[in-house]
Amino acid sequence: WRSWAETICNFYNLFSNLSVTKELEEEKESPTETDLTEKQKHQLRHRELFLSRQYESLPATHIRGKCSVALLNETEAVLSYLDKEDTFFYSLVYDPTQKTLLADKGEIRVGPRFQADVPEMLQEGEADDRDQSKLEEKLWDPECPLTNKQIDQFLVVARAVGTFARALDCSSSVRQPSLHMSAAAASRDITLFHAMDTLHRHNYDLSSALSVLVPAGGPVLCRDEMEEWSASEAAMFEEALEKYGKDFNDIRQDFLPWKSLTSIIEYYYMWKTTDRYVQQKRLKAAEAESKLKQVYIPTYNKPNPNQISMTNGKMATVNGAGPGAYHAAGGGRACESCYTMQSAQWYSWGPPNMQCRLCVSCWMYWKKYGGLKMPSRAEEPRSRSHGPRQSNHMVPMRNSGSPKSSMKTKQAFLLQATRLTKLARHMCRDIIRLRRAARRPFVPINCGAIKAECKKHNICTDTHKHTHSPPFLTPTAPPSAPPPHLCPSLPPPVCLSFCFYYYCYYYYFGFCILPPPVSNKDCLSS
Repeated sequence: WRSWAETICNFYNLFSNLSVTKELEEEKESPTETDLTEKQKHQLRHRELFLSRQYESLPATHIRGKCSVALLNETEAVLSYLDKEDTFFYSLVYDPTQKTLLADKGEIRVGPRFQADVPEMLQEGEADDRDQSKLEEKLWDPECPLTNKQIDQFLVVARAVGTFARALDCSSSVRQPSLHMSAAAASRDITLFHAMDTLHRHNYDLSSALSVLVPAGGPVLCRDEMEEWSASEAAMFEEALEKYGKDFNDIRQDFLPWKSLTSIIEYYYMWKTTDRYVQQKRLKAAEAESKLKQVYIPTYNKPNPNQISMTNGKMATVNGAGPGAYHAAGGGRACESCYTMQSAQWYSWGPPNMQCRLCVSCWMYWKKYGGLKMPSRAEEPRSRSHGPRQSNHMVPMRNSGSPKSSMKTKQAFLLQATRLTKLARHMCRDIIRLRRAARRPFVPINCGAIKAECKKHNICTDTHKHTHSPPFLTPTAPPSAPPPHLCPSLPPPVCLSFCFYYYCYYYYFGFCILPPPVSNKDCLSS
């Protein structure tokens, strides 16, 4: 349902937190806003997608329908996405290289707590006692003593002064070689704004304002970003805009580092008023018209392996059932999502050992949105005991929503220490320092010092040589007592020079009194 040729990949995350929904609910302080139920929250998770700018070409035969994907509208109620069928929303963009989720557009100071406090409306005849000069700055008085004709004449004089100033300026003569181009540049908004501001600052006195426009040093020249930029800079800006879009930070960093961000933004909005922008817009519209509009999709008539029908009162997986016939769920099992017992057709869902099934409506919902209308019995214990899982890159792990994805077998393994390693834990306790090593797993342990300590106690690590027993295992019995029992039959690769049975006896009781000799077989079994 969500596959189409040459499309932008939208990534699912069915078990992710609805952080965007929570923020919207927190921002809305209106008492009329209804709280979302658990069912609505569960279904809203299925409508959230993650945009990716990674393109993928898919065969047209994979198309099963058409859906609508829109950027999350903060002014629209979240329930509106549930009311519309086949409608999805996104607010984050997934970067497959960095494996991160970032906002699609930058935002700052968004929400009602950042909005201005609108005062209450004044009653009729009530005076406003606020100081207006502290609230705003007046730039023009519409009730000035000048008429509209006098103002227009002053603006014509300002344009003429600007044209004459460009004729005297050498750099402007190169950029606007003709009189027509100089007059057009002098008629831009920056010249008119400067003229009206000058008139307002001199209390609408025409003679005083004219003297400011033409001072003793020469006429005033007002130039905006369109005139300040060279032709090569304009070409670089168009190239950067084609590559990065309206990401002005990247444009400045990679193409125009000597320009300020304010200058680039101002030039962009002036560039949109030029004929160059209109021409590019027409070219893009022509390219859009030439793109593929319709695709012939053959009828999908392949058998559904998940389809179940009734055969002599028993469930059997076949290719279909009679239309309009309602069958009861076999074996007393209801739909895994809506728990209904009657359906025109049943579909197997999940692992075969669970024997879960869905009705027609829940199966269509599963195929469209990748989840169930209501949490299934298999998902409820997991959702209560476990929160959203996080992967190593701090992005919630993807899950298809099907129990099949959680039934993957894992290969078991066993870590078994050798007898020499077990003995070294006690004899070299001061060197190994297990507690400290456990807190620092990436710091290697000095194996050479451990081997030297073991040699000091005459522990043999050779499978064919056996030395005498350690001095601390010297028997406390009379000299006529038999020597400590050795175990030359210990399996390779490690053989201790004394019996492990004797060592455990000494370790737990603190001294060694030799019991009656035992055979090697009994010793190993001990």
